[in-house]
Amino acid sequence: MYRIIACDLDETLLNSDHQVSDKDVETIARMTEMGVKFVLATGRGYNTTFELRKRLGLYDKEGEYTISFNGGFITENKGNRALYKRGISFETASALYSEAVRRNQTVHVYTEDTVYIYNYIDAERKYVEGRMPIKEIFSYDIDFLKDEPIIKELYMDTDISRLEKIAAEITDITAGLAVSYSSNRYLEFNSPLADKGIGLRKLAEILNVDLSETMAVGDNINDLPMLKASGLAVGVHNSNNRITNELDILLESSNNHDPITEIFERFYK
Repeated sequence: MYRIIACDLDETLLNSDHQVSDKDVETIARMTEMGVKFVLATGRGYNTTFELRKRLGLYDKEGEYTISFNGGFITENKGNRALYKRGISFETASALYSEAVRRNQTVHVYTEDTVYIYNYIDAERKYVEGRMPIKEIFSYDIDFLKDEPIIKELYMDTDISRLEKIAAEITDITAGLAVSYSSNRYLEFNSPLADKGIGLRKLAEILNVDLSETMAVGDNINDLPMLKASGLAVGVHNSNNRITNELDILLESSNNHDPITEIFERFYK
């Protein structure tokens, strides 16, 4: 039996209305009753998952865990106790931010509690509204965050080719960082000690679970490290075609059609 399931949120567990289906909620409850650790693995901050954890019956639960900030944080759900924490330096974050300002690029700066967004255009506002605590900023620098730990940063553009071009042009800044793409709109910059694969490995080590007994479920490029790290790599049917060759299983179900229930029926019934 796969003892840990690390599951991405957006476009994987969550449907197009940003919700988990009633059927999958029931299925996840059955899994946890069987002793399976159902672990949310997200690029968002852990504090954005509270309502979802409540819906899944995982909120403030001892012995249940969340991987957040793209693997930069591992927390036990009980009291949000930090087990692993890695961020990026202020100097690097500041350089990335200044480059975004120069390019008039939408940029997110993640601290532990807040996401600061510069150039918060309508297309992004509609996409993220209600998902996380946002503070819109207009400053040309982030000196006001000099004394606050910065977990990660990302650029937003709905044109992935433009993000790929930017990534190729700023390697002098990003050298040494973990650089990835997510949600078909984000170019993410994380600590080299922070990706979802590292998060899954660390959690498995903490729980004394062999990686062969872990499953990862995802849909996009930033999920690749945990898909590769896991004992079984599972993609929802709507997965980015750039990752499908790395999957052990491509589900028949998309994020809109109860993917966790399909997993349960294949492996746990």
